[in-house]
Amino acid sequence: MTQETRNYIIGKSHELMEAVTCSKEAKAAAESWLAAAGTEREAEETEKYIAELEEDIVTVDALIALAESETGAKIFGDGAKGVADHGREIKAAGAKYCDCPACAAVEAILAKKDEMLHS
Repeated sequence: MTQETRNYIIGKSHELMEAVTCSKEAKAAAESWLAAAGTEREAEETEKYIAELEEDIVTVDALIALAESETGAKIFGDGAKGVADHGREIKAAGAKYCDCPACAAVEAILAKKDEMLHS
């Protein structure tokens, strides 16, 4: 991985960890990757990090389904309909993933997946 790519992923990883919507698993994976960045463990941790991020990112369809579910009503309360409507709006605009701060950071990191694994 080039230093430019590494620096980009470091910045996005910090954004991810600071996001209120970041899962504890994604935060732990980011912390592990950051600790390994630039070391002999980087390649191994990169594979683990990418696997965790691919598991955690929420598709826009899953966001809509969650917001419209009983669980979504508990999570989002009175805002659940607004979350579902927002999901439909961003989907209509071409979004594939939720646009919360955590998912946005994950999407940006995963966009560099090939550079992370093969450069």
